[in-house]
Amino acid sequence: MAYETVIGLEVHLQLATRSKIFSGSATTFGAAPNTQASAVDLAMPGMLPVLNEQAVRYAVMFGLGIGAQIGKRSVFDRKNYFYPDLPKGYQISQFDHPIVGRGSFEITLADGSTRDIGITRAHLEEDAGKSLHEDYHGQSGIDLNRAGTPLLEIVSEPDIRSAEEAVAYLKALHSLVTYLGISDGNMAEGSMRCDINISLRPAGSDTLGTRAEIKNVNSFRFVEKAILHEFERQSDILEDGGAVVQETRLYDAERDETRPMRSKEVANDYRYFPEPDLLPVVIDDAYIQALADALPELPVQKRHRFMQQYGLGGYDASVLSDSRALADYYEAVVERCGDAKIAANWVQVELLGQLNRSELDIADSPVAAGDLGGLIARILDNSISGKIAKQVFEAMWQGEGSADDIIEARGLKQVSDSGALASMVDEVIANNAAQVQQYLEADEGKRKKLLGFFVGQVMKLSKGQANPQMVNELLAQKLV
Repeated sequence: MAYETVIGLEVHLQLATRSKIFSGSATTFGAAPNTQASAVDLAMPGMLPVLNEQAVRYAVMFGLGIGAQIGKRSVFDRKNYFYPDLPKGYQISQFDHPIVGRGSFEITLADGSTRDIGITRAHLEEDAGKSLHEDYHGQSGIDLNRAGTPLLEIVSEPDIRSAEEAVAYLKALHSLVTYLGISDGNMAEGSMRCDINISLRPAGSDTLGTRAEIKNVNSFRFVEKAILHEFERQSDILEDGGAVVQETRLYDAERDETRPMRSKEVANDYRYFPEPDLLPVVIDDAYIQALADALPELPVQKRHRFMQQYGLGGYDASVLSDSRALADYYEAVVERCGDAKIAANWVQVELLGQLNRSELDIADSPVAAGDLGGLIARILDNSISGKIAKQVFEAMWQGEGSADDIIEARGLKQVSDSGALASMVDEVIANNAAQVQQYLEADEGKRKKLLGFFVGQVMKLSKGQANPQMVNELLAQKLV
């Protein structure tokens, strides 16, 4: 039987506040264990939480970014459960009245097509601490630096149908929150973590199957692999006539498998009730409008503008608008060289390729946008060929100067003098009489291949500096 995958994602996003959501403790990553945990974070008697307004601001910005309903009155609740890294014995979260309600989110797939994924809600909550097992023999250590770190939990509708769509959703979400500046989205540091709810149903059915939840997956690659593995696991169970058990599972990246963690909890297990130490959060239209007016151009908006303004295809526009820094870099290149499509090719192929090989971010590129635009301008004005331009780019990457400096220093300027090129063409024709005869006797299809031979000989004679277009034109005139 063919099965359809039904996936919903819960993303825990660490907000980029300087202090925690209910205390003044710092949120800096990498501090020594338990050095960023105050009496409030440790749940000492008599300590009361005070809400960080910046966390509210960031949550509203996210809601506006996805066109969601904004909760003008949101309420914090206590989510009760016991775990050693949760000092209070409960987590302050939101349940019935979240700060962000329903919205939708456009994702772009590898073929350039788009899909809208529904957002059920996004609510504010505090993070728990961290249990450390690796360095303790037969024991666990507790680091409470993360306790109280502000999180925005973003819950999607079960609209995702494949691992590819799940990864596209997470990448689009990462792009949005970094554009907004509300999170760095660093998955390696735990700033963006994902719980995967996945079930299977017969293809064409409207009835949802029993779901399993895979907790705390922290990379795009692991999300893809975990979904693919879980699909195989559940489909094998169903094919054998068994029933999938509702449970929480962990993904083991080393073994590339999921394994049971605990039976799946439901809301009643947590005994939610309103947090008595915090008043409801009430915001007005003026507050929301002020944040809406200050929003930057968002990734989806920029993608559509790139397609309309620059004539780019959906895939190219999606890649170039993926990050705010890359989009700004690309537009600076276009402004310098004046050709959006050639600029798109150079940024995506040469620049991003070199950045990936060097494991560098766009902000650390040794070649500034204006300098890359200057190199492309030299291709467009026929100063150099595309092939020579790649050599120049490599020299620019190594810090040898601007394109003009390198072209001048290395004598790379393209030969476009018709007299000099005609002399080279004559020499090649004279030295290759047999190939000339073959060309004259060949049909049109074979002539194209032989013409490439003559062009190559002229390029070799000119040390790669002959203008290819002019060479082709001169050969066509003389080989008659």
